[in-house]
Amino acid sequence: MSWLQQSPTPQAVLAEQFRELVAQEPLVLPGAHDALAALLARRAGFRALYLSGGAYTASRGLPDLGLVGLEEVAERARDIVRAAELPLIVDIDTGYGGVLNAARAARTLAEARVAGVQIEDQSYPKKCGHLSDKSLVPPEELEQKIRAIKAVAPTLYIIARTDAHESEGLEGVVARARRYLAAGADAIFPEALTNERDFRAVSEALPGVTLLANLTEFGKTPPYTAAELASWGYRIILFPVSALRVAARAMERLYQHLWEHGTTRDLVPEMQTRAELYETIGYFDYEALDSQVARSTLPQWPPADTSHGGQQG
Repeated sequence: MSWLQQSPTPQAVLAEQFRELVAQEPLVLPGAHDALAALLARRAGFRALYLSGGAYTASRGLPDLGLVGLEEVAERARDIVRAAELPLIVDIDTGYGGVLNAARAARTLAEARVAGVQIEDQSYPKKCGHLSDKSLVPPEELEQKIRAIKAVAPTLYIIARTDAHESEGLEGVVARARRYLAAGADAIFPEALTNERDFRAVSEALPGVTLLANLTEFGKTPPYTAAELASWGYRIILFPVSALRVAARAMERLYQHLWEHGTTRDLVPEMQTRAELYETIGYFDYEALDSQVARSTLPQWPPADTSHGGQQG
């Protein structure tokens, strides 16, 4: 895939694919913070992906406090869509500024073939939705941003996130959700709900609305299952940072082991093999494009020890 894709899927088609996936059955939406993660998610069977602002900034060694800009996120999104050719929803935080900035973000990401965007009603600088003392903008501001996005990129799927639960309670969540839907949002993301009662209450107050539940780990929401959330009326069940967290823990363990023992030998069974990596990224398809590159053969593993006159030790 990636650069070898002869006919990249148009953005409007990817957006429609996402709509169809959501309509067919509750959709488990995994986070993919880079193109390799996207390819691995696709190989596992997922048919749509999510680029989390928190996961992306963490992958760059930065906190999720609005420190990255549109062009940086768009470049990462472009890599992911090019590699996986799957519908991608991109977290654009508050839209990188005012109404015009949000419109520019939408147009830029549509040009990157993103299927949809998720935009929130926090004020800038924003925080992770599961932290305390978040500050919200008046609902009119996000309404204007949604309308602007629809005007400049009408095929984008828009997920409107509200962080009102902490400061305005369920009444604020529902009231804001209704306004965002009227402005043109396709789905509502009530962030940081804390119990089954609240999830059910939002669903019952918004019948027929496409709702997203965020099952990020180590936050305010208990670790429910996708099946539980689906039974409470949620159509999109998001796991935004899970892959990054698992990868970070694995790398942490490898570096510590290497520092202590000076070898990775004991960790080889936990690694993706060279052959598996090359299959995932289509290595030999790229190699075949250039006649000056001879077809590679994979090294034998583990290598034979020839340090004793050709006798394996």
